[in-house]
Amino acid sequence: MSTRNLRGRHSSRRTARGLSLVEQIMFILIVGAAVAGVIGVIDVTTRSSADPMLRKQALAIAEAMMEEVRLQPFTYCDPDDPTAATASIGSCPVLAETMGPEPGETRYSSTFPFDNVNDYHGFDSNTAVPPGIRNIDGTAIAGLDGYRVTVSVAGQALGGIGNDAFGNPQSLLITVTVTGPGNTTVTLNSYRTRYAPNALP
Repeated sequence: MSTRNLRGRHSSRRTARGLSLVEQIMFILIVGAAVAGVIGVIDVTTRSSADPMLRKQALAIAEAMMEEVRLQPFTYCDPDDPTAATASIGSCPVLAETMGPEPGETRYSSTFPFDNVNDYHGFDSNTAVPPGIRNIDGTAIAGLDGYRVTVSVAGQALGGIGNDAFGNPQSLLITVTVTGPGNTTVTLNSYRTRYAPNALP
């Protein structure tokens, strides 16, 4: 057999030898570390993100509350004032509308319910009587025990709409926040202007 044939056979063995044990161990370690990093990122993301169904439910609660608040009157006088339907700016002889509910008014009362946008300022479903997520008539909504809704109403200039001559806001910023299971939080903001100052409920 010639020397050339021996060299060719020897070089073909060298090129087809594969990976050594050290190389295989290094490969396994590198790939294992990369996979562990990716799994860690997925785990953190999954834990910090809300379940889509929980977020959808929280959004539905927030939208329902926002609609309820926005549909209330925004009058010069509290609707319980006898002149509320005819009053002008600064002329409420009995009960001027102020931020927050008037004494005795609650969201669920059949005799003294919230009757103005301002009345919802400070509303908290956890401290309301009775507590929990409920319809406007006070009926508890099943399956929503883990949710909480809060409302904030504040005077906020909107475009050219500011305060009246007596310093009362003519536009309000309504903020509804709903928290729920799995670190779910939804916040909605909306404006309400005094476009019908004598419209009563």
